[in-house]
Amino acid sequence: MKEQQELSEYSPKKLRTLRNNLNNRIESFKTHGKSTAELQKSHMLAGKSELECAALLKAVLAEMKRRSREEE
Repeated sequence: MKEQQELSEYSPKKLRTLRNNLNNRIESFKTHGKSTAELQKSHMLAGKSELECAALLKAVLAEMKRRSREEE
């Protein structure tokens, strides 16, 4: 991601979008391996490796879970 914002600043919609993008990107890495297509520089995940995507996905899921607990 170009500007690393704190996940706590993201809207719920932006978190869901990021989660979906990360899941799709990780699946692409699993399917195509090293021949995975490069993303455009403007894409929020451009330049991220599979491990970086997995770590970011874990953080996104934790933030979503934290928010859902706060709403209860």
